[in-house]
Amino acid sequence: MRLFVFGTLAGLLVIASAFSRYLTPYDPYLQDLSNVKAAPSALHLLGTDRYGRDMLSRVIAGSRASVFSTLLLVSVITVVGTAVGILCGWRGDFTDTFFMRISDVFLAFPGLVFALAVAGSFGGGLHNAIIALAVISWPKYARIARSQTLARKETTWMRAVKLSGSGTFKIILKHLLPNIMGPVLVTSMLDIGTMMMELAALSFLGLGAKPPVPEWGSMMSDTRSLMTISPWITFSPGIAIFLSVMIFNLLGDTIRDYADPKSREETNGGTFIKIRSGGYILPGRAGGKAGKLCGRSGRNTWNCRRKWQRKIYTD
Repeated sequence: MRLFVFGTLAGLLVIASAFSRYLTPYDPYLQDLSNVKAAPSALHLLGTDRYGRDMLSRVIAGSRASVFSTLLLVSVITVVGTAVGILCGWRGDFTDTFFMRISDVFLAFPGLVFALAVAGSFGGGLHNAIIALAVISWPKYARIARSQTLARKETTWMRAVKLSGSGTFKIILKHLLPNIMGPVLVTSMLDIGTMMMELAALSFLGLGAKPPVPEWGSMMSDTRSLMTISPWITFSPGIAIFLSVMIFNLLGDTIRDYADPKSREETNGGTFIKIRSGGYILPGRAGGKAGKLCGRSGRNTWNCRRKWQRKIYTD
């Protein structure tokens, strides 16, 4: 249920961002100098900025740059980091040493500080901000992919695939990659919220999108001086960032829970193992009870689990 709810919310956010130009009630670039810094009203639900532009329209239009730039960034670092990690884990030797030492250099610096230096050297602009964050964010995915590749490279089924005569590229693409993508995809989903905040931070500092392009971070930077006079102008893009990051973080947490290979639910008194049919079983202690199967959900399931738990630990 959680996966469906958060997946639906994330999907609606992406779709709304894709069609943002058709959802804005006003032209996000249209200035009305006779209606500057107007408070929220029926005509302008989020008020207007210092140039009389409708804030709701600008927030909706800014979702396109903020959301799709984040998704592009996460896609790039996932693909590049995974490819480097598989190469290092599969080849080993000098290739592994070379790329892992480079990743150590990137990981030794605080991420956002390094991104500021890279973005500053490239110059401002949203594209340069994406490049700067991609340069310092790929090593995490390379580490994950490398460890997963090393763990599976010498397994029995992998040796059988090699003996079948398949080429290296086919083995990696058809057999290795599907078996290591679970942790990589979970990490990428959890990274969407983080990358969105870091892109907004670079734009806020003037190293991302430039006005008048609507982007949530640059909108907050452009209106921060109006915080005490017209706070709704600054709060509008800030709330949009908060809600978007929360949705993607909750979706990532849910996917991580579903992808957990152990499928265990920790309770205060013991570990219930979730079985394939959807029920729960509390294993008995050595020399004690044999275990108890409870239902899938509902109050009776909870009472069953608590009762059997107390029985095992008190007998």
